[in-house]
Amino acid sequence: MQNLKIPTMEEAKLILDEASKLNPGPWVEHSLNVAEAAKSIADNDKDLDGEVAYILGMIHDIGRRYGVTSMRHTIDGYNFFIEKGYDLAARISITHSFTYKNINSICGEWDCSDEELSFVESYINGIEFDSYDKLIQLCDAVALPNGCCLMEKRIVDVVMRYGFNEFTLDKWKASFEIQKYFEDRIGKSIYDVIPNVKEFTFKMDI
Repeated sequence: MQNLKIPTMEEAKLILDEASKLNPGPWVEHSLNVAEAAKSIADNDKDLDGEVAYILGMIHDIGRRYGVTSMRHTIDGYNFFIEKGYDLAARISITHSFTYKNINSICGEWDCSDEELSFVESYINGIEFDSYDKLIQLCDAVALPNGCCLMEKRIVDVVMRYGFNEFTLDKWKASFEIQKYFEDRIGKSIYDVIPNVKEFTFKMDI
């Protein structure tokens, strides 16, 4: 795992546990569901590692350890993992929020400095998303705190909380393109491999 510049499974669990005590909230359960979905898809993809996918899903929102913030959690997570030497985990902390490469396409607000925002913009514009970036973006888009669901339910949940902006439709289109990307790779629907999607999609509470 060290060659991939991510924590081991054991360390990742300890990192998430510590973060959950610093800032308890539904983001923790959401992260675990992202991890489960990511592993399920990666296990069906010949080029991805299920354990790596699980670890990245589990710690993608680790910037929330510092408290209740909006988009600041991306840069906080990046800095947290850079300090530990985990470059891939740091990268995912930022890229998971950008299915569509535009810093104004986010849900929420940029509660960080202009310098930090400029860094994030330069960062996402300076890389090409790889399969792990896309995998966590996809799984972030299907995972609620109580389980995984059809993407349509998750994106409605987000819009109900944060509202639309001029980039919302472009972001949705990008998310569905990533879904197709993985379904072409694994030769089946992602919902055939992510567990309990039907049960959680049609639960009354989200």
